[in-house]
Amino acid sequence: MTDYQVHTLPNGIRILFKHAPSTITHCCFVVNAGSRDEREHQTGLAHFIEHLLFKETERRSTNQILNRLELVGADLNAYTTKEYTCIHASLLSRHLERTIDLFEDILFHSTFPEDEQEKERGVILDEIASYLDQPEEAIQDDFESLLFKGHPIGENILGTPESVAKLNGTDIKDFIAANYNTAEMVFAVFGNYDFKKVVKLSEKYFGPVAANNVKKQRLKPAINAGSSLVLQKPISQAHCIMGNMAYAASHPLRDGLWLLNNLLGGIGMSSRLNLEIREKYGIAYTIDSSYTTFTDCGIFSIYFGTDKEKVEKAMRLVQKELKKLREVKLGTLQLHNEKQKFIGQIALGEENRMGVIMSMAKNLIAFDHVYTLEEIFAKINAVTAEQLLEISNEIFDNNRMITLLFEPKE
Repeated sequence: MTDYQVHTLPNGIRILFKHAPSTITHCCFVVNAGSRDEREHQTGLAHFIEHLLFKETERRSTNQILNRLELVGADLNAYTTKEYTCIHASLLSRHLERTIDLFEDILFHSTFPEDEQEKERGVILDEIASYLDQPEEAIQDDFESLLFKGHPIGENILGTPESVAKLNGTDIKDFIAANYNTAEMVFAVFGNYDFKKVVKLSEKYFGPVAANNVKKQRLKPAINAGSSLVLQKPISQAHCIMGNMAYAASHPLRDGLWLLNNLLGGIGMSSRLNLEIREKYGIAYTIDSSYTTFTDCGIFSIYFGTDKEKVEKAMRLVQKELKKLREVKLGTLQLHNEKQKFIGQIALGEENRMGVIMSMAKNLIAFDHVYTLEEIFAKINAVTAEQLLEISNEIFDNNRMITLLFEPKE
């Protein structure tokens, strides 16, 4: 049984609602358009647009936009990913109409004035410089550039100082026209309302939006051969990422890899990598693994930071753990325990209501379906030890793994 409701407006925009007995509402507007949809000379454009949505519209100044929700104590923000642009807000439930009105205004009536473009260009250049000062962040983007060499997914979401300097109003309008398909937009609400009220307000504000049924063609990235790269950086600690291209969001083995990732280097102190490399040998303060999915591919990676002298040992220990997973099938009790641990973590994650509603909106865009907790748990419980062995031998194949090391300059 589903615990959410969906209504589709004539222009294709979908309204997603999940009830919560709370005085606080979390809502988001997700557009299926991100940095991978940029043209070669436009890197950073989707993120640039996200910044400019909070500037002038046809009827509001920048200050009026920023104060519209903050004056009633609400929180308004946005972010851009490789595939999505999302505006979100947390607010007292009585301010829902005010929020929907603002969302519609900034998403469909922004004017992108040139003076504001110049201001935000400077802000983003500072953002790029700040990110470059954080090697644990920068190495992730450099790793993705290696993994998806020559493909838009490998480009930095923020762009480069050179590309951001060239972005202009024509680029902005062309990108929106080519990528803001109203049938690939979801407005999602998690709050204490009657669904009919949410639909009525959505029809009032989003209903008049002109339909845009433009179709974009995303090219699937090719699989790159394994490689290793060492870069000298002005840093005091070494940073390393090891990883591979992984399964897409719709792949039948996706849930197995989620489980495997959690076992290896996921949340908590009891992951295999944390127990072996931090607890047993004390050679890394931070070590974890991650699995990120896209519509047509994914990324699996392991990250750690350590002293330069300990890098080789840490890498050998990581490889040792990966080899175990490729060669040794999990026992019945081990597999059961890992499933229970992962299911419990997912259940606790439901407390992050904003994260939940964002995830639901993206699932609706990607799959035309929102998976309930029961469905998710059933998929995890269906994973077999044989599947985990199969996944390990494919994703942790040494011939396909890419390793990137940031090494302190001498």
